[in-house]
Amino acid sequence: MNKKVTIIVVTHNSRTKVADCLASISRLNYPQNLIKVIVVDNNSTDSTVGYISEKHSQVKLIKNKKNLGFAAGNNQGYYLAEKNQADFLFLANDDIILEPNCLGHLVKAMEKNKKIAAVQAKLLLYPEKDKINSFGNSLHYLGFAFCNYYRHQDNLGLTEPFETAYPSGAACLLRISALEKTGLFDDRLFMYHDDVDLGWRLRLAGYQVMLDPLAVAYHKYNYSKAKYKFYYMDRNRFIVLLQNYRLLTILLISPMLLFMELGIIIFSIKNGWFKEKIKGYLWIIGHLPSILAHRIMVQFKIRKVPDREVMKFFVGAIKFQEIDNLLLKFLINPLMQIYWFIVKRLIFW
Repeated sequence: MNKKVTIIVVTHNSRTKVADCLASISRLNYPQNLIKVIVVDNNSTDSTVGYISEKHSQVKLIKNKKNLGFAAGNNQGYYLAEKNQADFLFLANDDIILEPNCLGHLVKAMEKNKKIAAVQAKLLLYPEKDKINSFGNSLHYLGFAFCNYYRHQDNLGLTEPFETAYPSGAACLLRISALEKTGLFDDRLFMYHDDVDLGWRLRLAGYQVMLDPLAVAYHKYNYSKAKYKFYYMDRNRFIVLLQNYRLLTILLISPMLLFMELGIIIFSIKNGWFKEKIKGYLWIIGHLPSILAHRIMVQFKIRKVPDREVMKFFVGAIKFQEIDNLLLKFLINPLMQIYWFIVKRLIFW
């Protein structure tokens, strides 16, 4: 435990949540002199800033004049951590409560192999501490992302770190030297899929992404359907696909991608977020030059690993949390799995 760790907490109207998060950070049994905490506040209009200034004066507080989003807020903290020559960066959601030994376990797992760039904590629900929020994450080949074992009892019995498709940004330790090659988050994503994109880039750069079951964090997670969430998740899914896949792979999956898009359009009309769906398409069209520029950077500066290696961690079926759709389960998922079974055997690049 001699590595310097910078912990970033991004807040926005977080007064009711952030107190428990910061208290748990102060109770970490990792040497406190090696920990620097940065809170990036995205223009809170409640008492978040006043509370942190008064009760946690030792914390470095960045006060943004507007809401820059989760991605850009964490990037602000990363630039400071890099400047301060930290060894590791720890991302903590404002609604996370860390077990005292969480950070120590993550650092220990990271130190086992220099090729490990990210280690996620096991996320349990709060206050239902016996149920899982995320025990690793799955990434579908069409860009859909979801937590593994959501609401499953915490009785899986695994104790050794294992690889996962991407690290959850809710509680994750990252290697600074790896981020210097790949960058942290894409500011344009604002929120959602930023951790998916990061995990993908890290794998393209030749790094491993892990989860340590011994590192435990509790998440005050509350699933809610909101139009703005559908907008960001759906739009960002396309951005990530366009930037990280090879062109041949995009062409190969495009028939199933178009089939799925038709289904999502129908779903968006039925559930009242068709305008957000169109808004996402228009945003992508309007920002194609920047997407192309980022794609060139990923493909020619970061990529060291072929698609066939990265796609070993992708799945063919979608299992959305708290959404039980019979059409998805009995028709769409089987079709996508058959297509995936064929496609992944054709990809040699």
